[in-house]
Amino acid sequence: MRRVRFRALWVGVIACVTASAISCSPAVDEPVVEARGEQFYELTGDYLGQELPGLTPKLFAPGIVSTGLSERDMAITPDGNEIYYSGVVGANHNFSAILVVKRVEGRWSKPEVAPFSGHFMDLEPAISPDGQRFFFLSNRPLPGAEESLGGEDIWVMERTAEGWGAPSNLGPPVNSEAPEFFPSVTRDGTLYFTRRGEGRSEMIFRSRWVDGAYSEPEELGSEVNSGQTQFNAFIAPDESYLVVCVWGRDDSLGGVDYYVVFRSPDDVWSAPINLGEGISMVEGAEWSPYVSPDGRYFFFMSSRATIQEGHSPERLDYEDMQRLHALPMNGNSDIWWVDAEVIARLRPEAEPASAP
Repeated sequence: MRRVRFRALWVGVIACVTASAISCSPAVDEPVVEARGEQFYELTGDYLGQELPGLTPKLFAPGIVSTGLSERDMAITPDGNEIYYSGVVGANHNFSAILVVKRVEGRWSKPEVAPFSGHFMDLEPAISPDGQRFFFLSNRPLPGAEESLGGEDIWVMERTAEGWGAPSNLGPPVNSEAPEFFPSVTRDGTLYFTRRGEGRSEMIFRSRWVDGAYSEPEELGSEVNSGQTQFNAFIAPDESYLVVCVWGRDDSLGGVDYYVVFRSPDDVWSAPINLGEGISMVEGAEWSPYVSPDGRYFFFMSSRATIQEGHSPERLDYEDMQRLHALPMNGNSDIWWVDAEVIARLRPEAEPASAP
């Protein structure tokens, strides 16, 4: 979603100071974060060697992935050796690129702009469950054109022996004259994505992969498209559930919230369920859900702002502002993660079988 709304740093400052320097974001772990130095190059282990989260959300890779910049979106290769995410500068996505960290010979590289990105607006990476296709949003020009699209289309790359091949535009019927974005794909190749309609209303669509081509997209029903607008849906590889960002529901905690919708094998969707406080927030932006390839961790973007415990000055000075600008949780978007059990626990219990 292109609509960006970041809270000013002062909002987070004032809210936390009035709360006597207690965290303004409930039910989250908020570590003190300082700038990373050469120690970064010693990172080993899965997920950048980070301490794994439980049922309380944690900031992901503070000072490494989650920094003072705006970070959002996640995509991880099935082997866990490549982590892609979006980096944004400017409230209107003035500069945006897909970033990558790679594990080579057991050690993680520092973040860098992915080789295929950096020239145009690129966001929202998504890797197919088999690791062979890489989808993303871009406004880059079509082959042979000199200027960028000016709009938003979904592009794809195929895995080769050397890495990712050249990006190609998915074309119709997925891409149309309307903006399409935030791809997510199932094991059988079904593509879920957002399409923007008139009046900037956004809806979730899906397109089945049939005989080597995408079928005409279908707009999903009112269980998935349940608000005044909804966008950026992550679909589970087995298509058993979907996490979607929704605005305009009566049960919202505030603004855009994350909702999960469960799907039965016969394609019946449950009522949407808010993921709850700590993931959905009263204030701040939430619009980028993702579950790791192993199904164990739920990653999500949030722009919550807070002054870190022990770092709350009685009065801000210029040095404080410079320091906060370079650290996460300053009101720009960060990437958080939590045990995916928080999703599984919301699944409605199956109805008991009727007596014979």
